[in-house]
Amino acid sequence: MFRRSCSMFLPYATEKQVAIAAVRRACHLTSAVFNKLVKNETLTKDDKSPVTVGDYAAQAVISTILHRVFPADPIVGEEDATELREESGHGLRDRIIELANEALIGELGLGDNTEWGIGPGQEQTAEQILDAIDRGNYAGGRTGRMWTIDPIDGTKGFLRGEQYAVCLSLIIDAQVQVGVIGCPNLLSNPAQPDIGRGVIFVAVKGQGAEQITLNGDGGSFIPLRIPSIAVTDISFLESVEVTHSSHSFNGRVSSLLNVSRNPIRMDSQAKYGCLARGEGAAYLRMPTGVGYREKIWDHAPGNILVEEAGGIVTDSRGQPLDFGFGRTLGENFGVVAAGKDVHALVLAAVQKAGQEEKAKA
Repeated sequence: MFRRSCSMFLPYATEKQVAIAAVRRACHLTSAVFNKLVKNETLTKDDKSPVTVGDYAAQAVISTILHRVFPADPIVGEEDATELREESGHGLRDRIIELANEALIGELGLGDNTEWGIGPGQEQTAEQILDAIDRGNYAGGRTGRMWTIDPIDGTKGFLRGEQYAVCLSLIIDAQVQVGVIGCPNLLSNPAQPDIGRGVIFVAVKGQGAEQITLNGDGGSFIPLRIPSIAVTDISFLESVEVTHSSHSFNGRVSSLLNVSRNPIRMDSQAKYGCLARGEGAAYLRMPTGVGYREKIWDHAPGNILVEEAGGIVTDSRGQPLDFGFGRTLGENFGVVAAGKDVHALVLAAVQKAGQEEKAKA
């Protein structure tokens, strides 16, 4: 009790609490979408409708809560409700509104507050849900407060029943101050798989990184710290999809570092969470082509999580990620994240592999 009361005097204490509550409800919503719409309905190979429903509904839930507590804060979100407002979208719209309200009116959990617009009796109208989704249209920028929402990061992982994440961050003057990543399918403790799945990673600038259980019954916050490791013992964390990150480039980096361990491949910002708690030791996401720009919502929560766990996150030039360009990180120089002990070595190998590629071109 003493720890909880003291924590409320820390900077961004309210933002942290609200962000955890919002992500937790959105995680339960997306899990329900998977169980109702993916497991129990016939899908064609390219049918992404469950992802669409989950994306919209989860963004609506998070946006509703944020707007209730921080009404002046703009939001950079992945979705907008334009198509849902059209008559042709009424079927999808009705389903999204139903799911969003189910999440919002659910019973209060540990740390929840009815003043945040959640709990029994807090149902929203259709127009309020659509407005909540549309609040994610902020263009971003270098000054002021803003939140970023990625309602389902790792859509293919979501559809496979594997790793995906619900991601939320608070950015102030282009610096990430709060990051929360919910991972419904991630083991709470890989060394003890019987404990179950579902974790939330949390980081606040200057206050460290932590992990809690998704269901809220796993006790207190567990501090996270990236352990020291020899560079040859690294297992690189990387994306499952080759369109997201160059596996061959990562393989060359491994060769330059004499790394023999197989990479750990998973979708979403769950990779940042795994790195923060000591799995893998390094994460690479190098461009696979020209023109694609990374979105700020894909990296802001993970960036602060790794830094607060004692790691370093840069691009391939060794520069910090810049969250002040707008909705993207600007020109794509990739992402190199690792513990402090090995980051410089990994970065040097990345740069050498890049020079080799240029020489071949």
